[in-house]
Amino acid sequence: MTDLTKRRLFQAAAISTIAAAALIGCGKKDEPATTPAPAAPPKAAPLKIAFAYVGPVGDGGWTFAHDNGRKAIEKEFGDKVVTSFVEKVPESADAERVIRDMASQGNTLIFGTTFGYMEPMLKVATDFKNVKFEHATGYKTAENLRTYDSRTYEGAYMAGVIAGKMTKSNTLGVVGSIPIPEVIRNINSFTMGAQSVNPKIKTKVVWVGEWFNPPKETEAATALINGGADVLMQNTDSSAVLQTAEKMGKRAFGWDSDMTAYGPKAHLGSAIINWGPYYIKSTREALEGKWSTGQAWWGVKEGAIDMVSVAADVPEETKKRVDEIRAGLKAGTFAIWKGPIVGQDGKEVLKKDEVADDKFLGGVNFYVKGVEGKIPGGK
Repeated sequence: MTDLTKRRLFQAAAISTIAAAALIGCGKKDEPATTPAPAAPPKAAPLKIAFAYVGPVGDGGWTFAHDNGRKAIEKEFGDKVVTSFVEKVPESADAERVIRDMASQGNTLIFGTTFGYMEPMLKVATDFKNVKFEHATGYKTAENLRTYDSRTYEGAYMAGVIAGKMTKSNTLGVVGSIPIPEVIRNINSFTMGAQSVNPKIKTKVVWVGEWFNPPKETEAATALINGGADVLMQNTDSSAVLQTAEKMGKRAFGWDSDMTAYGPKAHLGSAIINWGPYYIKSTREALEGKWSTGQAWWGVKEGAIDMVSVAADVPEETKKRVDEIRAGLKAGTFAIWKGPIVGQDGKEVLKKDEVADDKFLGGVNFYVKGVEGKIPGGK
């Protein structure tokens, strides 16, 4: 091959390369411009919620009801929340330690579920302003601490109506926990409900000084039955009272949760608390930035209190009366604490047709007529 031929071949190859490059360039210009897809916004971290329980979750009563409320939050909000709890937290310095630890671990909504946590929660709330605290059954609030409660006296009254009809001895018994207005109010309401259908009723009370102590509750229930009571109610957290009534052939009520299974023969009905609606409301407010301090007191009207699993042998007229009371409480047309009401000492505490307001109810520190004995620490 001559040099001339080689030069011509090289020139042809160069021209082909330039043409190809030009075609490629033209092809790129014809392609539509592409915009990178926007990055997905980061997923919001779940709201961390913690519960401090005074008893074990398996108590079948108070703490069991609160834990059902916690589970209702998880079901309602799914992965938007993460919940946790610590059970058997005593009403002592330990409460402050546990609640402080909850706040330190990043929980920004904390529920304390018993009266004795009030002062510890106030103290911790002062140190963790970014955390929302909720205290059950208390009365002190702060900018980031509010209180909530259930009108358990409504369930106690309905239980009393049943007890007044079912008793044969006309003597009822109550196992009391701590002598605070909440518990005294329930004892009185139970008695007034019974007296509304049976004026001969008298009520005996044995105090155990604790919320959850099954052996003491059993001992107290036994003493009441031996003292003539044939229908028992409790303001304690375990099922021991109902179980004792079952063993001794008497009748009793479940408290805070449906306790039918613990004493099916003795069980007359259960005055239950449903914490789910309140806990869901509070969590939604926290998630939406609408949470604020204050006080909430929910009852039958809000779906927080009810009388369930009424025994088959309770007369139909009594069941109908309970239904009427429930409907009246829901509609706001029936008031339990309506005068005339007379105290144990014979003095009138509410005049005829006078209806107690929440301030009055929150300070009940006396027995009504028909309740025997003295309130521990009272005058």
